[in-house]
Amino acid sequence: MNARSVPAAKRPPGGPVLQGDVTRALEIAFFEELAAVGYGRLSIEAVARRAGAGKAAVYRRWPSKQAMTAELASQAALAYVRAPDMGNLHDDVAQFVRDTMAALSHPLASRIVPDLLAETTRNEELAEALLAGIRTPRRENAARILHRAIERGELPADADIELGLDFLVSPTYWRLAVIRTPVDDDYVERLTAKIIAAMKA
Repeated sequence: MNARSVPAAKRPPGGPVLQGDVTRALEIAFFEELAAVGYGRLSIEAVARRAGAGKAAVYRRWPSKQAMTAELASQAALAYVRAPDMGNLHDDVAQFVRDTMAALSHPLASRIVPDLLAETTRNEELAEALLAGIRTPRRENAARILHRAIERGELPADADIELGLDFLVSPTYWRLAVIRTPVDDDYVERLTAKIIAAMKA
């Protein structure tokens, strides 16, 4: 979701704002507000105000800021990184790495992801909601890359899927979200080669 590229919905003269437009405006406002103030200071009132809507519009869609965060963060995370089927393991891994880099490099995500991870250490309910909505489905989705590679004979039948999934995601997250070091195409190729070598070891 590129919140910067989509303007908030405005009420046209003499007509109502469509419900879909209100929902979209609230989604954009949520991510912008979360990036600006963090989860701890996030409020329904501020999201509604940023979207040009009333609090009731938020509560009709989400019962709380935690429910709003869990649903919208999950939707955004799952939309950004998919399991590409490029026909071979190298290209699948390389595209997955590029997609992950694009997601973590997004100007909103680069502020939101570290904040939510920190918040999950203090908020067990939020942690459980995000694990269920993001970690589990994303790992299941990424596992398709490895299962396809096994079917094509590119990985051994007894390949460690769980560890392979860690190889797919962890180096990119460390590089961009933790040490915040720039990447380029050469880095993608070198990382792809190392990930595949580790999976085959």
